[in-house]
Parts: sequence; structure tokens; C-alpha cells
Amino acid sequence: MSTVEALPNLTPNQINALVVLMVEARKLTNTELRELAGFTLTGADNAKLVKLGLVVTDRSHRPFSHELTDHGWHVARRLHTVRPPQQAGSATRSLLTALRNMDRALARLRISQADFFRQEPAPATVDAPQAPAPAPAPAPETVAPEALVRAAYRELAVTPGAWVGLADLRELLDDLDRDAVDGALRALVRQPDVRIIPVANSKALSTRDRAAAVRIGDEENHALSIGPA
Repeated sequence: MSTVEALPNLTPNQINALVVLMVEARKLTNTELRELAGFTLTGADNAKLVKLGLVVTDRSHRPFSHELTDHGWHVARRLHTVRPPQQAGSATRSLLTALRNMDRALARLRISQADFFRQEPAPATVDAPQAPAPAPAPAPETVAPEALVRAAYRELAVTPGAWVGLADLRELLDDLDRDAVDGALRALVRQPDVRIIPVANSKALSTRDRAAAVRIGDEENHALSIGPA
């Protein structure tokens, strides 16, 4: 099974758009893009990112707004691994250099880009002190689906980083509904130690493998690898 994954050829403006959307970690209008970074995402640049499944553009009202897809997050956090485009100026090259060093630092701290850039809600306004409310009864402890997927992977993988079929993973997690497992897989693929890929030889897939696939971006994926802790 091949683990080599090529990134799409992108223009400097397309790279800059992916990076701004990643670091803001939210939907941005063209007005906000112009205010934040001095450009808008329109025309051929916008069309290509949408066609590649990296960005979703809401054209229902103006100004148009843009947001990274799961696949867009996956590509954005690996932009520093490719050579800059020939037409890239000093700003884009400096940006990729900063991303390369940031990726190394986040890997050392074991923090994903998604967690690092996640927008936190604004703190609530503090009003006059009030009598404390009675403490609620403790809620039953729940385990996040992502943690359950990691635990199931450790049980199935021969060694850390080994490839595990999603069909086997789903069988071990049959007490979770499919949407929960799919959501956990799409969240985990943003983590630096996680890879989820399609099987190169589709003819070798069984009906069970095809049924267990998870769609990320524009691809059906069938295998999971989680690197050593």
C-alpha cells in the first residue's frame, strides 16, 4: 500500500488563502480576507480550490464566504512540505518557512494545527455578584469518539503506525453509530500523527471494505495509521 501523497499545484494566492483560512479556523467573507490579508478569493483561484475540494464557498449572499473542508485542513497543514511555486514572492516563501517551523514546534508540543488555531468563544460579561447556584449533580463520564477510535486502533495495530482497515475498526466500535465514527475520523485526520488514506488497488477491496469507507474531501478512504505517541 503506497503512503506517498502528492499535494496539488497551487498559486501563491491559493496558498495564502488556505493559510489564512487555517489560522483563522472559521468561515471568512471576502471583505474579511481583504481586511486581514489584503486580497479576496475570487475567480480562477476560488474555482480551483473549490474544484479540488479544499474550500467550500457560500455564494448565497454577498460578500461570498469561504471555509476549509476537512481535506482543505489536511492539505493546509502540509503546505510547508512542498517547494514554493516558481512565481512565489518573498511573502509567500516567508510564510511557508514560518509554517515549516511552526509545524516542528507543534509536533514537539503534541498539538495539532486545528487545536492551536481553534477560535475560543469570547468571555461572558461579568455582572454583579449573585448567589452561587446549587452545584449540579455530576454527569456520567463520557469518552470522546476520537479517544475511542484511538483505543480501538491500538488494539488492532501490530505496531504504532501500522495500517488498519476501517472495516476492522468499525467492527470493534460497533457500539458507536456510524456518524460518530465518521466524525471522529474526520477530526483525527487533522492530527499530526494520524493518516487516513484510500487503498491504491481498488479492485482488491471487498464489499465489507467499501461499506466501511469514510469520505474525506473528494475521496473514499479505507485505512488508518496512527503514529507512535
